[in-house]
Amino acid sequence: MAAYTAKDVSELRQRTQAGMLDCKKALEENQGNMDAAVEWLRKKGIARGENRAGRTTSEGRIVAKTSPDGKTGAIIELNSETDFVSRNESFGQTAERIAATLMSAKFGDAGTLAESLKQLTGTIGENIVLRRYARFGGQGAVGAYVHHNAKVGTLVELAGITGEAGQQLARTIAEHVTAGVPTIPVAVTRDDVPAELVEREKRIFSEQAAASGKPANIIEKMVGGRIDKYFKEVTLLDQPWVRDDSKTISELVKQAGPGVSIRRFARFQIGQE
Repeated sequence: MAAYTAKDVSELRQRTQAGMLDCKKALEENQGNMDAAVEWLRKKGIARGENRAGRTTSEGRIVAKTSPDGKTGAIIELNSETDFVSRNESFGQTAERIAATLMSAKFGDAGTLAESLKQLTGTIGENIVLRRYARFGGQGAVGAYVHHNAKVGTLVELAGITGEAGQQLARTIAEHVTAGVPTIPVAVTRDDVPAELVEREKRIFSEQAAASGKPANIIEKMVGGRIDKYFKEVTLLDQPWVRDDSKTISELVKQAGPGVSIRRFARFQIGQE
């Protein structure tokens, strides 16, 4: 009996853009383990990268709020059973009120938010779920950007800058992260990239380089170059700015003045983990 289903094959195709037969083979070779199958396809050079869309299929809406002084912000993903409900005015108003509640200084704990959700959604007539949320705030500036379709948005917090200039810079960076061009960043700096992701890429690059039959010292240099390129692709500060690719995000931040830095960001997209 196969350790995978037709749905698994479809999901793997969505994530890798590989052919159906290749996806079946990958799942067979890895006993139905989805992540291992993705890595197997990449090692074989069948899949260049990975699109994580399709891991969840809920409909919904992304909403982000920032305070007038730009010191606090919140972003939420509210899921519904159907797209019809997610486009409903009442659903949108509910999402806005939940985000405002979360951003409020009066917000104390998850229990308070859960109770607010229960009260606010009583009239929707369909099961809705607050899938995830983030709340930023400190001594710096917070900015947010949500795409017009309300399916993807980002919240960014900066340090070393406040006021209107800080809010605008944070919003500009949030717009860049939301666009996901050239690649959706996974961390602010190279040191912040999860070690397991780096190790996975090293395994893939090492196996691909070894297949070339080149000497070990050349393979080591090839892998080092590929890892450096990987960091530039997934580290926010290293990425070329979506509005002017002659500048990196790091350069954009430096232009704002000494001591300015990106503290953290949260990017939510419907249909992605």
